[in-house]
Amino acid sequence: MFKKWFDSGFQELKKARPIADKIDQLADQMKQMSDEDLRNKTTEFKQRYQKGETLEDLMVEAYAVVREASVRVLGLYPYYVQLLGAITIHGGNIAEMKTGEGKTLTAVMPAYLNALNGMGVHIVTVNEYLASREANGEIGDLFRFLGMSVGLNIRALTSEEKKEAYACDILYSTNSELGFDYLRDHMVLYEKDMVQKRGLQYAIIDEVDSILIDEARTPLIISGGAKNTQNLYQGADRFAKYLSDEDYLIDIESKTIELSESGITKAEKTFNLDNLYDIANVTLVHHINNALRANFIMFRDKDYMVVENQVLIIDQFTGRVLPGRQFSEGLHQALEAKENVEIKKETITVATITYQNFFRMYKKLSGMTGTAKTEEEEFREIYNMYVVEVPTNRPVIREDAPDYLFVTLEEKYSALIDDVERRHKLGQPILLGTVAVETSEILSDLLRKRRIPHDVLNAKQHEREADIILKAGLQSAVTIATNMAGRGTDIKLGEGVKELGGLAVIGSERHESRRIDNQLRGRSGRQGDPGYSRFYLSAEDELLQRFGGETFKNRIQMISNLNKDKDTNQVQPLESKMFSKFVSSAQKRIEGQNYDSRKSVLKYDDVLRKQREVMYQERTFVITSEDIEPFVLKAIENHIEEALMPFIKNVGKGKFEINDQGILNHFNGNLFQPGTIDIDKLESLDEKTIPEYLNELAQNEIKFKKESFPEEVFKEFLKVISLRVIDTYWTRHIDQMSELRQAVSLQSYGQGNPLQTYQQEGFHKFNEMKSNISRDIAKYVLLAQIRVNNEREAVVKNTSTNEGGELRNKKPKVRQNRQQRNMPNWKRR
Repeated sequence: MFKKWFDSGFQELKKARPIADKIDQLADQMKQMSDEDLRNKTTEFKQRYQKGETLEDLMVEAYAVVREASVRVLGLYPYYVQLLGAITIHGGNIAEMKTGEGKTLTAVMPAYLNALNGMGVHIVTVNEYLASREANGEIGDLFRFLGMSVGLNIRALTSEEKKEAYACDILYSTNSELGFDYLRDHMVLYEKDMVQKRGLQYAIIDEVDSILIDEARTPLIISGGAKNTQNLYQGADRFAKYLSDEDYLIDIESKTIELSESGITKAEKTFNLDNLYDIANVTLVHHINNALRANFIMFRDKDYMVVENQVLIIDQFTGRVLPGRQFSEGLHQALEAKENVEIKKETITVATITYQNFFRMYKKLSGMTGTAKTEEEEFREIYNMYVVEVPTNRPVIREDAPDYLFVTLEEKYSALIDDVERRHKLGQPILLGTVAVETSEILSDLLRKRRIPHDVLNAKQHEREADIILKAGLQSAVTIATNMAGRGTDIKLGEGVKELGGLAVIGSERHESRRIDNQLRGRSGRQGDPGYSRFYLSAEDELLQRFGGETFKNRIQMISNLNKDKDTNQVQPLESKMFSKFVSSAQKRIEGQNYDSRKSVLKYDDVLRKQREVMYQERTFVITSEDIEPFVLKAIENHIEEALMPFIKNVGKGKFEINDQGILNHFNGNLFQPGTIDIDKLESLDEKTIPEYLNELAQNEIKFKKESFPEEVFKEFLKVISLRVIDTYWTRHIDQMSELRQAVSLQSYGQGNPLQTYQQEGFHKFNEMKSNISRDIAKYVLLAQIRVNNEREAVVKNTSTNEGGELRNKKPKVRQNRQQRNMPNWKRR
């Protein structure tokens, strides 16, 4: 009843059923068609769309065509519930479909339908392996059978290969590569090097919660150059290691750390400062905070690993190593200092965007996953998508047993291994889910002591992932795996396993996100198979420590003592709805904190988003327009108007005091060649005609240059100058905004509002940058001498991404001697 009234997802599902019924009714008609007739339907649909029919008008027939084509190409006939999922996805919503329900095939229908308009559809996966598997495999064959072109976008492609991929009807890509291509497209020097020509039309995101929720706190960053800050990291690390427990305060619940009064005193003494939190010490405070986090909040083999003298990030949601990726804002370098490995140089940020703001630029967005309902509020508020729970094809008969709670980790692990041993002897396959690499290795040692053969799937063995998953459902198989989110592969049951109760999923602790626990559970009991799941918890688990602490542990100890077996004196697990509610409540609080954190990232990036849109639009206009003379004249006009302000002052109603000599001194030589301005003429003009006179002089100079050179040389001259100036100041601005973001965090110490300060300072810096751009374009266009061999040149070279790897050079650079450092390929007359 509650769902019928209040759940928007339920309402969407209700609307989808009549449409699914109509698709069902066309099944026999489609069976009668030959393969060629079926293929020809694609051309027919495209023509009908061009004549005015909408995609909604075509949906029923299009889905019926895909359904029949699927039988012929894959031997798979999409179920009725997959039709419901496909209708949901086309509606711009999220289809929540359990593991094994065929999300990949479901996405083919809305992707095919939305590609009929010729604007392209992007199907987004969590890694390149999955994108390659679908594009080059049977799913790609299904699209190709229907006459659709399929592209694959991965990091290793050249610019030309990427352009070909983006031109396809269907593009498979990872989320990060799409985002970086967007940023790169606004860094290229020539329009021909842009790859996302058709813009961002429609995206279907697989594992949508992993991409839009879990990864949303880490922005995409392109960086270049290098800051000389290595000594600061080492100094801050030495200081952090010298501190005592009373010198810092850790909030376990929010995982934050700060110096106490005694710590501040020690810092001021160590670094010889009067006031640590003076604005002049922002950089030092930032490095100290990073050193504190690295030494007391971040843990080796849980948050990161050290392999071959490198710090590698472990994804907290999938347990995968993220090769090449770095923690941002200097935290990675702080960890390198802590672990005494080579400290990579901190780089200058030249382009950045959050996943939230990138995916919100798509004209239409939808997704699918096994678990999204717990985050529905965030999907609705930020992305305007409803979560629709699509029913399973067959009822779920998996037994989800209540949690077992113990006092200590030792008691928990002992009981858990006993359970594994008992099931293993029966031949039942077992999947042991862990939150951290460290836990998976503890359990592996315990299993070895019991001589139970097993496989370990964690950040250290991720290369064998596909092979391990393939065997995980066979009789007597025992598999230990860090978080199973986004694995993209179903665990299929071996022969005779159903009779043994199916796959048993045993969780060694609860994750801070309920979704990840649900994903682990969902690996068992797919497509109506039997299965079993239970979580083993202890009062010493990190989650319960953060929210219960010693008080909770003491209470559990007291109850546990009363609950011991009187005959054997053995510890009995506690099983209570009250404890389950406590755990669920702790998870909800952390989810709320993480949501607030992501909202905070988004609010800060929204300031930059508006600025980025203005600058990218301006830059794209410069690159793509045949003639940018009007743009340059407007920049000159803006600069003249602003530069005149100090020399023309309002001293009364309609009265102005004009400093003619000041105007002459400022503009002659600064904007115009010496002797260009006539002082007699200037003295005869008023506050309105002086700007007109100076603009006329500028137009005459531009006209002279235009008539002195071939048209294409003059046009390229304007573009070379404009691009160079825009890129120089925008790159500098991005890095300043990154530093400002770090600096305003100190506002909270002075009871200030960091976001408000960031907005105000950011607005001021942006206006200052716009003013500087107009000034330099005006100055260089009017004072520079045109060369026939103008060559566009990147402001920042050797850029790289925070996902790892250098960016490809789009075009070989022609190096030429320049007479003046700050100008591109021109010289003063």
